[in-house]
Amino acid sequence: MAFRVASGEMFGPDQPVILRLLEIPQALSSLNGVGMELEDCALPLLHDIVLTDDPAIGFREADYAILIGAKPRAKGMERSDLITENAKIFAAQGRAINDHASPDVRV
Repeated sequence: MAFRVASGEMFGPDQPVILRLLEIPQALSSLNGVGMELEDCALPLLHDIVLTDDPAIGFREADYAILIGAKPRAKGMERSDLITENAKIFAAQGRAINDHASPDVRV
C-alpha cells in the first residue's frame, strides 16, 4: 500500500507525498526495512518518510489516514474477543487522529 501511495497511484502524478507510517514497537525494525525499500525506490513524489510507534507523530497534520493494521486472531480466540481487542487499537488511533491530524483529515 505504501509503495502505491508514494508512487502517485492514490493521489495522482503531480501530488507530493509525505508518508507517516505507524507501527507497534515490536515491529519497528521491520518498518525500518520498509522505509529503506521506499527510499531505495527514489520515487520523485515521495518527499519524506516518518517511521514511528507514537500515534501523535504518526498522525501529526495528516490530511489522509489509512488504517490497515489490526491484531490477528489468535488460536482459541473468539470473534468477539478479537473485536474487543481491535476496538481498543482503533479507539486509540481515533483519539490520536482527533488530537493531531488536520481538521479536514479523511480516514
